[in-house]
This record gives sequence, structure tokens and C-alpha cells, in this order.
Amino acid sequence: MASGGVPLPTATQCATKVELSISCENLMDMDVFSKSDPLCALYINTSDSQWYEFGRTEMILNCLNPKFAKRFVIDYYFETVQRLKFCVYDIDNDTYDLSDDDFLGELECTLGQVVSNKQMTRPLLLKNRRPAGRGTITICAEEMTDNRVVAFEVAARKLDKKDFFGKSDPFLEFYKQTETGWQLAHRTEVVKNNLNPVWRPFQIPIQSLCAGDVEKPIKIDCYDHNNSGDHDFIGTFQASLSQIQQATETFAAEFECINSKKKEKKKGYKNSGIIIIKKSKIVRQYTFLDYIMGGCQINFTIAIDFTGSNGDPKFPQSLHYINPQGYNEYLAAIWAVGNVIQDYDSDKMFPAFGFGAQIPPSWQVSHEFPINFNPSNPFCAGVEGVVAAYQQCLPQVKLYGPTNFSPIINHVAQFGRQALQQQTASEYFVLLIITDGVITDMDETRNAIVNASRLPMSIIIVGVGGADFSAMEFLDGDDGVLRSTTGENAMRDIVQFVPFRQFQNAGSAALAQSVLAELPDQLASFFKLFELKPPTEPSPT
Repeated sequence: MASGGVPLPTATQCATKVELSISCENLMDMDVFSKSDPLCALYINTSDSQWYEFGRTEMILNCLNPKFAKRFVIDYYFETVQRLKFCVYDIDNDTYDLSDDDFLGELECTLGQVVSNKQMTRPLLLKNRRPAGRGTITICAEEMTDNRVVAFEVAARKLDKKDFFGKSDPFLEFYKQTETGWQLAHRTEVVKNNLNPVWRPFQIPIQSLCAGDVEKPIKIDCYDHNNSGDHDFIGTFQASLSQIQQATETFAAEFECINSKKKEKKKGYKNSGIIIIKKSKIVRQYTFLDYIMGGCQINFTIAIDFTGSNGDPKFPQSLHYINPQGYNEYLAAIWAVGNVIQDYDSDKMFPAFGFGAQIPPSWQVSHEFPINFNPSNPFCAGVEGVVAAYQQCLPQVKLYGPTNFSPIINHVAQFGRQALQQQTASEYFVLLIITDGVITDMDETRNAIVNASRLPMSIIIVGVGGADFSAMEFLDGDDGVLRSTTGENAMRDIVQFVPFRQFQNAGSAALAQSVLAELPDQLASFFKLFELKPPTEPSPT
């Protein structure tokens, strides 16, 4: 039994990994001056009546026929009924909460139905089970039998200028050839105002790209991004992975980007630019479990907000007030997340820090003090030790402010930097920040996160209380790339933000599930980026 009462599949159950890709057509247009900005959230039903959010696709601006690039990978258990609910929303604001966005429809089904159909198109329904206009959702399922990925580094040269007042804002889409047509496998980020873009390195599962067949054609389209959603087509080319790899063995592979309509109209047309594939390397895709079972340790650090906005802990209105049952939201978050994380930390010794309080004996404000008041040994024994240290710390400090995140992020980043220098996948650092409100050092925090994105580190922020958490959602780069104050892009998304009160009635298991949903992929993707294998090579399956 997992902590919180969610039954885990037993070792005897046969699990297969299934990848789901989502697209929609004819969505309702809820925006007055533009089109809807859709996002699809996937919910999974456990053995009881409780649904929990498994993940979300990216949001696509101004689009009624979205093809989502982000896919869901689910463990499929043949002998278990796994109920799924795909909910499509028009995103109207920057909040994490979807309840204040326009609902465009949902599909409820089982994973077994999706798997047996391979490709399933169904009408989207409203909450009253009536059709959501002419809107449909298509779910494609594919068993993940090949754990290899293709690591790409791609650039372009002399792309066509599409913008009247500037250059183009190019991005690429990679498509797999299927029996029913071309299926989107990957979409790069947009490079602003640049006819010679260099995209960030990325990886595509070989199964998503060409079903493992290196001779199969791959289609690569180049577009100029427009906020209206009507992206300008720059050009396209097709090649097999085998052709691309042969061409990149010694030099970068160059392919002409062709716009057939422009070619027909314009005499002497050569191309609409050159796509340069600098690297296309097939590598084994190690999973989160490969790294954990191969000896990678997760080092878990807790940071607790002791700023004055929490209220005086002596009064019930305070978020730090511990009621007669020994409960407050801070304790609930520590228990829920810590109980899961501690299984992956062999010594179960967790450093725990506070920030935003005046601390004895000098009563100076500190933004990274050990809650056991022992700077030389800030470690607490297990989750119980963290809880005990927190309870003893509360009456000894004065809640103050401001709410600065960057000192504790930079503190943990020091250890991540030391671990990276070892050039092994032996350690990964997770910082859990539990906070009640608005960040006051946003610029420094952005810079700290961008720097940390290059380290073996993830940041989980749990927001307690009812404050405005829009700044936290901004740091969670799901809907775009986080940038530093100097414009430097984060190498990857390492922040997961969850508002605690969304899970108050759902139980600690649902909270832990949501908080930790992105961690396995963040850990595995980091080590893949640096081509670091598990400390002990797992035996091939």
C-alpha cells in the first residue's frame, strides 16, 4: 500500500508502457476577439471515486484544431480497469487552477478501450453529457516497446522572412508516417526574430519518430510563429533517419527547406532556407527506475516559509497554527511529499531550512536557517525528524519577511554543482519549498532557477493558504520557457507548483501524486541531456 492508501500494482501484474498522443478538432470558440487557447488535462481514477490529475499538455494559442506535442506515458495493466478522463479547457489566465478557465468538453473512457482501438475519435461532451458543439478528441495509443531515443541538435540558415516589421519566429515540427497520415512527434520551441535560428537540443523517442524503422520517411516542417495561431508555412523536407544519420557521421547534414507553392509561382526559386541537423544520435533511453535501481540517490531538502504573512502561530487564523489534532497545512505537505520521497533516499536524513524569520540570538532576518538551529548539521532523521524540528522551531522564531526564495535555491544548487562535477548519475537534488505567498525577490529567483536548470536538481513549490499564486505558476515553465533577467533560457523545466488547497479533500496520496508527477521525467531527462548512464548499468530487458 502506498502512503495515503493508494494501492500500488503488485510485481506479479504485467505492466506495459503506453504512450498517448492527443489532438482535437472543431473546438468551441470561447474567445471574442481571437480563437480558444486549448489545453488538455488527463485525469486518472484510482480504485475509489477520486480522480487525480496525471498531467497536462502544452497550451496552444488561438487554435480550434490543436495537435498537442506533449504525450502521456502510462503504465497499462491488462488485468486492471484504468479509467481516464480527458478534459479540454480554453486557458484564459495565468493561474494553475483550471476551474476558472472555459471548459470545452471531456471524454471519459478506459485505457483498455484506447489501447484496443489504437486510434480513437470521440465527441467531446459537456458536464451534462451533451455534445460540446461539433468538437471531437482523437487519442492515439502506442505500446512503448523500444526504449531508444534520438538526440537532435538542429539549426537553420537563411530562412524566408515572413514578418513585415521583423524577421521570422521559426519553429520546427517533426512528423512520423503512419497508416492514417502524418502524426506529430515533436515540436521545438520558437526562436524569436531570427532567420538563422539554433534550437535547444532535444530528444524524440525513436518509436514516436519512425516506429523504430530507420528507413521510414520523417517529415520536418518549418513555420513562422504568429500569436494569432495562423502560423506561416516556411517550408518542409523529408528524409529517413538512416539518411540523416549517414549525413551527420562526419559533418552536419543540410536539407533544403522547400515551399512548393512558392516554388510553383517564383521562377528561379531555390529554397526557403536550409535546415542543419548537427547531431542525430540514437541512444538508449534510461528510465527513472533504471537510475534509481542503478544506485542514484535522491537528496531531499525542505524549506519552510516563516514570513509574517502566515499570521501569528499562536492564533487559529495562522497557517502555522497547529490545531489540537496536530495538523496544519505545512505539516500536511511535509508528510505527503516526504513519505514518498524518503523511499528513494537511503539514509533518510533530510536537511530542513526556514526562511523569512528573525532568529535568535541576534534576531536578524535569515532566508536559510536550519530549523534545528544546528548549522553544522541541519539534517533531520526522516519525515518524523523534520516534523519534530518544525514544531520545536516555531515558538523560537519571530515571523517576519520578505519572502525570498533565491538564497535557499542557490544553497541547494551548490551541492548539485559539486555532484555534476563528478560526471556521474549518482545524485539528484529535490528542494521542496512550502510557502504562503508572493515572492519578493522574483528576479533573483528567476536567475537562480535558470542556473539550477543546468544542474541535477528539481524544485517543488507547494502553496498553502489562499494567496494569489500567479507568480508561482509563472515559474512553473509548463506553458513557456522561463528566462533569466538577462534573457537566458532555462535548459529545462525544473519547477513544479501545486496549490495545497486543491487537494484538501482529496487526501495526501492525491497531493503527493500531483506534486511528484514531473519528478521522474525531470531526473531522467537531466541525466540524458548530459549523457550520463546509471551508476550501475541495468541489465537489458
